[in-house]
Amino acid sequence: MRRRSSLLNSSCVSVALCAFLVASSCGSKKAEAAKSETQTQSDPLKIQVSPALSSQIKLGQPQWREVAKTLDVAARIEADATRQARVGSPVRGRITELLAFEGERVKRGQPLAVLYSTDLSDAQFSFLKAVSQQNLSERAVERGQQLLDADVIGTAEQQRRQAELVQASAEVSSFRQQLQALGMSEASIRELESSRKLNSRYEICASIDGTVLERSITIGQIVQQADVAFLLADLSNVWLVADIPEQNAGDIVAGKAVEAEAAAFPGETIAGRLSFVSATVSPESRTVRVRMNVANPRGRYKPAMLATMRLKDKVQRERVVPVTAVVRENNRDNVFIQTAPRTFVLREVQLGGEFGDFRALIAGVEPNETIVVDGAFHVNNERKKALQGGGAA
Repeated sequence: MRRRSSLLNSSCVSVALCAFLVASSCGSKKAEAAKSETQTQSDPLKIQVSPALSSQIKLGQPQWREVAKTLDVAARIEADATRQARVGSPVRGRITELLAFEGERVKRGQPLAVLYSTDLSDAQFSFLKAVSQQNLSERAVERGQQLLDADVIGTAEQQRRQAELVQASAEVSSFRQQLQALGMSEASIRELESSRKLNSRYEICASIDGTVLERSITIGQIVQQADVAFLLADLSNVWLVADIPEQNAGDIVAGKAVEAEAAAFPGETIAGRLSFVSATVSPESRTVRVRMNVANPRGRYKPAMLATMRLKDKVQRERVVPVTAVVRENNRDNVFIQTAPRTFVLREVQLGGEFGDFRALIAGVEPNETIVVDGAFHVNNERKKALQGGGAA
């Protein structure tokens, strides 16, 4: 009986020992798993994404592409300075009529304003007075020749009369040129000479075909000879002007192919070549001014319109990553490297220039490593949530 009892006790102890060993083994595995998970979550740059997010992101590797560096700079539309005209009055006077306003298209010779000028009437009076004196001198020379032929006067008297005629003719020519300088046409001068009527009304006329950009006069205003009344511009051709930063202007030369896009017409590319590159650097802005000529037959591009000028460099082979793969963190560029299925680590990389939707990859990713090429922003958001205690599914 005692022997049987000992056997039973031994059996119970064995069973208990096995159960303890099994329990210890399971507890050890759970502890190791928990420890491993804790270590994973303790790395702030590592993230295991949820299955739902994993199906939405796109993986890939950096690619080699033929690209050309570009530089986008702010630009603006300006009127072609070679097709502009500042119109004023050559005589002092008071504005009595305005016949053209800003934005209007005018033709060469079209009246833009009318003024009343006493200076013009004074010049006309002096001209008529000189013409009368010339006529008197001509008749005196004619009579003198008759008297000389009849031996009534001597040769000296006739020569004096001829000298007076030469002087009177010179005065007429001088006043005629003065009237022409004041804006009177030859036809108007001949009419003045025949009618002998002074006309102090003067028309300020357009000197070119173009558009009125500025008007500097109003009715009743007294304008001086040096005052500009209107600024006209032929807008059939305009300039697209930009200021290139000094550090990017080393290889910029006239004739370089460029592209531009006006803010008013998004998606429309303006292709051309630089027609001018300044020989100096602006000491205030440290920029170099450039421009390209833009045909504008329909007048779509208007002065002061904003635009963007894009300058392209030579084509070269670069290793690139999509911009959707780049994560900006602490003012540095990063990408997510895949270390295991659904597991990624954020790594800092060195990037170069931007080529459309791609950035040049200088360093940070090995040739055989896989990165998140699309959806890195969402992966980074899930990483941040995990750091805040939300965890990843």
